[in-house]
Amino acid sequence: MTSSIMCADANLALKLVLHEHDSVLARALWEDWKARQITVIAPTLWGYEVTSVIRNRAHRGRLAPEMEVKALAAAHQLPVQLMRPAGLHRRAWELARHFDLPAAYDAHYLALAEMVGCPFWTADERLFNVVCGALDWVHWLGNYRTTP
Repeated sequence: MTSSIMCADANLALKLVLHEHDSVLARALWEDWKARQITVIAPTLWGYEVTSVIRNRAHRGRLAPEMEVKALAAAHQLPVQLMRPAGLHRRAWELARHFDLPAAYDAHYLALAEMVGCPFWTADERLFNVVCGALDWVHWLGNYRTTP
């Protein structure tokens, strides 16, 4: 697996721009990547997911209107290279079926990381638990440890 490239899901990115219990951990991981000049990639659906979650939180009153605008701008300014290689949707569908995922959104991240040959980082513990036994290149934010 290539270590100069990391695939990161929208859940992890959102922790960088929203205040959540593990946002500090996400920021530490992101700063580590920045220091190591890691290129962060994601499938093109990343932008749609980030936008949708921010809007949903504001709509439900869990994010103030002024914070919604700031979070959206900050998320879309993150240096994430969005990709859609040929065969991505098919491979995502295959992985979703293999792991019995109810939808293929998360599987697109898995497929992209697999196709590029890089580690995948997620903040979704449920997804991690489903695939970690079979895919050793999938990492969960909750397992990240900063070095002293």
